[in-house]
Amino acid sequence: MRLLSWNVNGIRSVYSKGFVPWVMQSGPDILCLQETKAEAGQLKQDLREIEGYSSYFASASKKGYSGVALYTRTEPDDIRYGLGLPEFDHEGRVIIATYPKFMLYNVYFPNGKASAERLAFKMAFYEAFLELLQAQAAQGRSLVVCGDVNTAHREIDLARPKENEKVSGFLPEERAWIDRFLAAGFIDTFRMFNSAGGNYTWWDLKSGARARNVGWRIDYFYVSANLAPLVTDAFILPEVMGSDHCPIGIDLRT
Repeated sequence: MRLLSWNVNGIRSVYSKGFVPWVMQSGPDILCLQETKAEAGQLKQDLREIEGYSSYFASASKKGYSGVALYTRTEPDDIRYGLGLPEFDHEGRVIIATYPKFMLYNVYFPNGKASAERLAFKMAFYEAFLELLQAQAAQGRSLVVCGDVNTAHREIDLARPKENEKVSGFLPEERAWIDRFLAAGFIDTFRMFNSAGGNYTWWDLKSGARARNVGWRIDYFYVSANLAPLVTDAFILPEVMGSDHCPIGIDLRT
């Protein structure tokens, strides 16, 4: 089973850049999108209902902001939206899909760069999410978490770590949260297969950073430890254009 995740920075924008043909050609079993910036009713039918897939959308109460989507060949046993916490769920950041072998969290974590208030919101979201996932793991659930986490974990995960030590996305407290998340029993799947630097998933558009590969790895697939033996590959697809992020993926033996 192949799972892909992509912050599209506007689903209607990537639609105009060949998104549907790309989905049909790449053929993932599950595709998770973040930062869709749209409600389902605003999408053209061939985007809302891609052939061969069931689709689910969560949007923010604020128009043109945030949002996540799920396209899946296999109908989930259950779909839920949000963390069950109103203070976060009005931003449309989470879709939870339950399959026979695992529970999938498609998450667009908040960005903390705009202000101290947004950084505090991001950290509160992190804490609530960790508490929820720890409770699920304690019940023996098999968990997959994917999406834009908006933090580079280690120095190897961004091109210019020293210059960004005081920038949200690489702050000590943000990185420490990822440490705690991994310590709680979750695995960064990409690092199961690749320990090299220079592998990024986001590049600043304004500075033309992508052409120079001056990027950040802030998009992740995590799995609970009990699923790790079933992950046969994890990868980044930097050649796929259309957003300031690129897709990431895993292959899972089910």
